[in-house]
Amino acid sequence: MTEHDLDLIASAGLSPDRVGTLVGDAVAGSDDGELFLEYRQSESLVFDNGRLKAANFDTAHGFGLRAVAGEAVGYAHSGEISEAALKRASAAVQQVKKGYAGASYAAAPPGTNARLYEPANPLSAPGFEEKVKLLERIDAAARARDPRVRQVTVSLAGSWQVVEILRGDGHRVRDVRPLVRLNVAVVAGDGDRQESGSYGIGGREGFGRFIAEDKWQHAIDEALRQALVNLEAVPAPAGTFDVVLGAGWPGILLHEAVGHGLEGDFNRRKSSAFADMMGEKVASEGVTIVDDGTLHARRGSLTVDDEGTPAHETTLIEDGRLVGYMQDRQNARLMGMVPTGNGRRESYAHVPMPRMTNTYMRGGDHDPGEILGSLMDGLYMVSFGGGQVDITSGKFVFSSTEAYRVRDGKIGEPVKGAMLIGNGPDALTRVRMVGSDMALDPGIGTCGKQGQGVPVGVGQPTIRIDGLTVGGTEA
Repeated sequence: MTEHDLDLIASAGLSPDRVGTLVGDAVAGSDDGELFLEYRQSESLVFDNGRLKAANFDTAHGFGLRAVAGEAVGYAHSGEISEAALKRASAAVQQVKKGYAGASYAAAPPGTNARLYEPANPLSAPGFEEKVKLLERIDAAARARDPRVRQVTVSLAGSWQVVEILRGDGHRVRDVRPLVRLNVAVVAGDGDRQESGSYGIGGREGFGRFIAEDKWQHAIDEALRQALVNLEAVPAPAGTFDVVLGAGWPGILLHEAVGHGLEGDFNRRKSSAFADMMGEKVASEGVTIVDDGTLHARRGSLTVDDEGTPAHETTLIEDGRLVGYMQDRQNARLMGMVPTGNGRRESYAHVPMPRMTNTYMRGGDHDPGEILGSLMDGLYMVSFGGGQVDITSGKFVFSSTEAYRVRDGKIGEPVKGAMLIGNGPDALTRVRMVGSDMALDPGIGTCGKQGQGVPVGVGQPTIRIDGLTVGGTEA
């Protein structure tokens, strides 16, 4: 099936005019609202321990109907796209308008962006048998790299999502979104000790670029390198240290510790550490953070968001000052601001909310070598795993999956178990040097919020942050 074959309203045997009438009735007298229709195909293969461990293919379709009245939201969804289901949903969402007066239905979003990704379905090629053979080749190549390799896990995943958004004023938007990812994980051992490493790549395009031999060979190299580094790692020290964070994926710390706090809903409710700080200095000079959903074929990019608003490049912090929030339509209206194309939802069964797209810190003036050379006694953190953040206080805890001790400006032994502990807004004021090597992650991020997961991108240059608390394992 291609995008040209799939009109979600017509394929359900419905009249566009009749659907438009039902949506118009559902949102009449409300501030905003829309019908969100979705068709999604998804496929995943996992090759583990020398065999194909899992292979899944799923097709899902349905709609979500929303009416917004002030701060209240009426939402109904169904996996059945029919007039009867739409009528039931309409009756349900209209309840949110009872006792609500004076609403003026919001104007439709502006015209869409230029297409940021091609609409072709990535699941159509290569075929299933070819994908399995590819995973076998990657597994064999990884095991042949080093006798210390004990386990290899390779996964390949893709999806193809078609969305249509129909408003009560007749405005209709369509987007076709491909998404793929390849991941390689390696466990290496020496005696009784075992350590792991992983590397993934992906984006909004077909599998072709990501399953080219040079790409998966590089993924093996990086996963194995990380595992072998960790195999030699010593317990991380604990205490207060100056820290250098590497370029690219370490931007996940900014995403969690700072990014969520700059989403509109948290600030409207004043539950963010950044609430009521617009225009104030919240970071060191030279720190500029943006959220940009317009980057070509990136994992977090969107031609339009899930409310039909074109994606934007939104500056959040500029040279240390807070200048913007990420907004969906509801929170932007209630805060007297402009939607920024950050209204996102996991699927038709979920309400949209402000979410990040590709969030990163812009590059600065310092050479990365100069930044490392300036560190007399600290840690160099190259990659991160899981973490926890409290949006209200800004407090965070993040574990590093690859880190090194640095003394007198020179990288020393790798360390294991290093955890960064701090406060997001405070950490931004401790940034002392910003590198010129800004890089985005390789296309692996997924963000969770209120039970919804969406694909995102992160990035940053090499940066130095002074006086962070490090929780280690060193006795």
